[in-house]
Amino acid sequence: MRRPSVDREEKRVTHGRDINAEATAMRYVTEVGAMPRGRKPDGEHALSNAERQARYRARRSTASTAAPIAVRPHRAAGHRSRPQRWHAAVAELCALQVEYAAWLAALPESLQDSPMADALEIIVDLDLTALADIDLPRGYGRD
Repeated sequence: MRRPSVDREEKRVTHGRDINAEATAMRYVTEVGAMPRGRKPDGEHALSNAERQARYRARRSTASTAAPIAVRPHRAAGHRSRPQRWHAAVAELCALQVEYAAWLAALPESLQDSPMADALEIIVDLDLTALADIDLPRGYGRD
């Protein structure tokens, strides 16, 4: 048998004729309560259409002066042109090369002849200025 819910009430139901008390059964019936529609009015009475529109316009006028609406850029933030991506990649490589040079300088003497030190020296000796000096084509007749 189901447990009673808060919004249910007990109701005695009889099956056929109620000859004796054993023929009755207990049933739970949900109360009929419609959900309220819409918002409750703020004041004593509901607003008319003109009052609602005036309130909306007042709210919009104060909102526009308080904080400007941010305009989204045409392109997504991650979408960059090939030359922009190239220059960003070269700048990242140059920054990494500086970090590897600092790592190589901080190596203890016991690791100076290790394969790791050799790899760090190769990275530090790379000439990345040639990559940075490349004049990239702009494409589609804009060169």
